[in-house]
Amino acid sequence: MEKLKQRILKDGKFYDEGIIKVDSFLNHQMDTALLCDIGDEFYRIFKNCNVTKIVTVESSGIGIACITAHKFGNLPVVFAKKSTSKNLSDETFSAKIHSFTKDIDYHARIDKNYISSNDRILIIDDFLANGEALLGLIDIINQAGAQIVGAGICIEKGFQPGGDKIRTMGINLHSLAIIDIDSNGKICFIDK
Repeated sequence: MEKLKQRILKDGKFYDEGIIKVDSFLNHQMDTALLCDIGDEFYRIFKNCNVTKIVTVESSGIGIACITAHKFGNLPVVFAKKSTSKNLSDETFSAKIHSFTKDIDYHARIDKNYISSNDRILIIDDFLANGEALLGLIDIINQAGAQIVGAGICIEKGFQPGGDKIRTMGINLHSLAIIDIDSNGKICFIDK
């Protein structure tokens, strides 16, 4: 998606250890006009998949998932919670996930009341690096017996193995911008 790529080039920053900062417009402060365009693009890509529900993981994917759900006619959005709380049921689907950015393990959980074998789920998230968050969501959705119709990712780090792992699983994966780092340490884009 050209608009997202141009914004990454303008405001994105690459740091050592594979960190890409886009927090000025995507996952801390959010440019809602850009998010609406992203939602439009995910709708265009997945509109014929008979999506019944959108799933993401807290917290950066929630805004993107909600706007995308609105484009689909106000589908429900379910986000996997990263921590336990008193208002989370004891009956959950759960998967252990390693966070690349925070370098910690956590258990993502979704209440069993919110996804079922009748659902056709589209996964939406902001980043794909090593694929751990996406693999965790896939595991949770499989536990529920639901069908995964696709995964929409805003930014995939093409220099990390997550996208290739997910594609070899046969998941209908679409990343709006696949980034790499050139020999001068600058962000560039690749196609997969």
